[in-house]
Formats: sequence, structure tokens, C-alpha cells
Amino acid sequence: MIDLDNQTTLTVDLEALEKIADSLSSREVELIITDDATMQELNAEYRGKDSTTDVLSFPMETPFTEQSVFDIPLGSIIIAESFVKEKAAEFGHTVQDELSLLFIHGMLHLLGFDHEKDEGEMRMREKALIEQFGLPKSLIVRTEEK
Repeated sequence: MIDLDNQTTLTVDLEALEKIADSLSSREVELIITDDATMQELNAEYRGKDSTTDVLSFPMETPFTEQSVFDIPLGSIIIAESFVKEKAAEFGHTVQDELSLLFIHGMLHLLGFDHEKDEGEMRMREKALIEQFGLPKSLIVRTEEK
């Protein structure tokens, strides 16, 4: 289940995102869609980077036994509205497709994947999910360029 806090005017197909979330976890996920100022503030506070970014993930940090016993939420994903719109226009796909791509990226981080430290496992899982849900491959292209 997704607990959506849309702080913007972005239209969200929650059902499409629920399908992605359900394929990865049965636990609740908070999804916040916000503006650049909020995103920059969070990025500075939690990652030490004083700039806006497309997506941030905050896993719920609880002992494994509590997660399974009390069905603790998986965590929070925060997505910047401006990045969704800009990348959708840049790569020629829908706003919902871009939102889904960023949501997949955020979900994988909540599940413990880390493309900055792994040997390509996150990108491989991301690619499989993008193909599974029939999404544009632009995320794969732009992450391989980094």
C-alpha cells in the first residue's frame, strides 16, 4: 500500500505505482511528491548536498523482528515534481512513466540496494522492473552514463 502525500499539482496514477510496490514488498510505503526547495533542504540535511535532486529514499530503520511482527512501513520515497516533468519532456515519455521510473529507483533503495556501492546489482534489478512494467528505458541510459 502507498500512502501518498502529493504536495504538488502533479497527477498521479496511484494504481500503477501500487502494482510496482506490490511486486517488491507487501509493506506500506510513504510517497511524497514535493517542490525543489523542500527537496534541496532534505538533500542538504540528510546527504550533505546543497542542491535539489530527483528522488530520495528513507528506509524505516527498525529491527528485523519488529518489521515482521508489527508490519512496520518500509519507508519513505520523496520525489521532486520538477524532475518528473523535466525528464519526461526531455526523454519524450509521459509524466506517469517518469514518476514510475523514479518510484522504482526509490523502492530499490528502500529494499537495501545502493548503486553507489554495489557491483551493478541495483541497475540490473531496475532494468528488469522497467521491462516488467513496460516502461521507457531512459532511466537505464542516464544511470549508465553516470
